[in-house]
Amino acid sequence: MKLLTGNDLASGAVTWWTGDSWSIHVEDAVDVGEGGDAILHAEEGARRVNAPYIIEAVATPEGPRPAHIKDRVRALGPTVRLDLSLKPADPSVGDWVI
Repeated sequence: MKLLTGNDLASGAVTWWTGDSWSIHVEDAVDVGEGGDAILHAEEGARRVNAPYIIEAVATPEGPRPAHIKDRVRALGPTVRLDLSLKPADPSVGDWVI
């Protein structure tokens, strides 16, 4: 499984490709598969996010999760203070999509 990620240009928030837009919630991300490079290049041209790139991920019951620890921290927040982590569809974060 492959996911496309980047950062919001205005806020710097980590974002995930949902198939037609961007979300701050990794559980909204979709597998870009072999078409990931084409989507990446189109989104670079659209300038909706900064520095998009493709990562490896695994499917879990909670949704996709990045395979590498660096991207897991980007997706879910700190690994030692779960009270500081981003919760799925956390209403205090807002429900915006780029």
